[in-house]
Amino acid sequence: MNKAQLIAWLGRLNDVYADKKDYLTGLDAAIGDADHGINMNRGFGKVMEKLPTVEDKDIGTILKTVGMTLMSSVGGASGPLYGTFWMKGGMLLGGKEELTPEDFQKFIQAGVEGILQRGRPVLGDKTMYDLWAPVLETINAEVGNGSDIVAIVDAALPVGEKALAATIPLQARKGRASYLGERSIGHQDPGATSSYYMLETLKEVLG
Repeated sequence: MNKAQLIAWLGRLNDVYADKKDYLTGLDAAIGDADHGINMNRGFGKVMEKLPTVEDKDIGTILKTVGMTLMSSVGGASGPLYGTFWMKGGMLLGGKEELTPEDFQKFIQAGVEGILQRGRPVLGDKTMYDLWAPVLETINAEVGNGSDIVAIVDAALPVGEKALAATIPLQARKGRASYLGERSIGHQDPGATSSYYMLETLKEVLG
């Protein structure tokens, strides 16, 4: 994955979070603070404002800038979680002008580790981690098989889709949603949904 594809991915994510703002906020209204879509839309709007100042820099710098921008502009739990996800990858990939499959694996692995450090979720808590854990497993397996990034994302997308649907019957055990107890059952997790859009848009950009 080259720098132009990364920048295109961020632009596409910005479009999708704008388009899905009301949908994500609706998901969050059912079990959270009713602001997830608004926050993601605002955060990536700020990323787009910042991007021209760093798009000539290396990939690590771009990723860190995305993370810091999300951290400072996205409210609720999503800001620290998404901010850490992008920043952690950026810290590992300084100086890179292009990402190999192994680099991409490091980026996602570091991001998932960041989610674990920040939110301390476990599988089944009904969080974005319920999507990222099986996706990371798939990425690791694909890299082990010598797949390129296109094939890795192709393999990860249906795993993510299945994991996203699997959040619906779960009872939330983290964040505001956990206060609802059994009433959180039957609703798709908003954070896992916005995470799924990361994979879906990356597939579109990579072709």
